[in-house]
Amino acid sequence: MNREEILEQFSQLLDVMNDLRAQCPWDKEQTWESIRTLSIEEVHELSDAIMSGDVDEVKKELGDLMLHIVFYSKIASEKEYFDVGEVCKTLIEKLIRRHPHIYGDVKADNTETVLQNWEQIKLQEKGKKKNGVLDGVPKGLNSIVKAYRMQEKASQVGFDWDDAELAYEKVEEEWQEFKEAKTPEHQEEEFGDYLFSLINYARLRGINPDTALERCNIKFKSRFQSMEAQAEDMGKSLKDMTLAEMEELYAVSKQQERNK
Repeated sequence: MNREEILEQFSQLLDVMNDLRAQCPWDKEQTWESIRTLSIEEVHELSDAIMSGDVDEVKKELGDLMLHIVFYSKIASEKEYFDVGEVCKTLIEKLIRRHPHIYGDVKADNTETVLQNWEQIKLQEKGKKKNGVLDGVPKGLNSIVKAYRMQEKASQVGFDWDDAELAYEKVEEEWQEFKEAKTPEHQEEEFGDYLFSLINYARLRGINPDTALERCNIKFKSRFQSMEAQAEDMGKSLKDMTLAEMEELYAVSKQQERNK
C-alpha cells in the first residue's frame, strides 16, 4: 500500500470503531479497565506469533493490538480526555525529542550512545528528584524481562561490567553461594542472585534470556508431545513407563527434530 492507501485504511478503522461503539452492545459497555486484561492477552498472543515465525499471524495480532489502541482512544475522546490524534501527536513529539542525533545537533554513532541519550532525556522529562533510572520498568513485567530491562537501564548510565567474562565470574560466585546456603530462605535468596547474574551474563553476550528460554519451552513441548505420541503408538502411557524408557523416547524425539 502507498501512503494514501494506508491513511485511508486507518480512517476506515476509526469509522468502524465509531460504529461499534455506537451500535454493538458489547463494545458500548467496555471501559479502559474492562479491556486492560484483554490487551495484555493480545500482547502475549503477538509474542507467540513472533516466536512461531508465522508472518500472517503476526499481522493479525498487530491488528488486534491496533484495535485496542483505537478503542482506548475512543473511550478517552468520549470522556473528553484526548483522542487518537493527540496520542499520535504526543508520540511524535516524544520520538523527535528523544532522537536529538536525528532532529538536533547531538552526535550518536552507535546504539549504546543512542540508548544512553534516551535514558538521560527520559530522566529530564520526568524530573530527576522524583524518578530514578529504574522507575520506568513496569512492575507487571515477568521476572526475567524485568531483570533484563533493569540491567539494561543501569548499563545506560554506566553501571555495568566491562565485558561478559567478568560477569561470568559473578555467575560462578553466585552459584557457589547458592550451594553453600543452608536454610530454604537463604537458598531462595541466593538462587535469585544466581539467576539475576546469569541474565546479566546473557545480556552482555547479546542473548535475550527471555527469548532463549521461550525457544527452549517450545522445543521441550514439541519433544514431549512427540514422546506422548510414541508411547501411544506403543499402546502405553508415559506415566506407566520408567524414566529410562522415557529418556529413550526423548532421544528419539530429539533425533526426529534434527532430521527435519
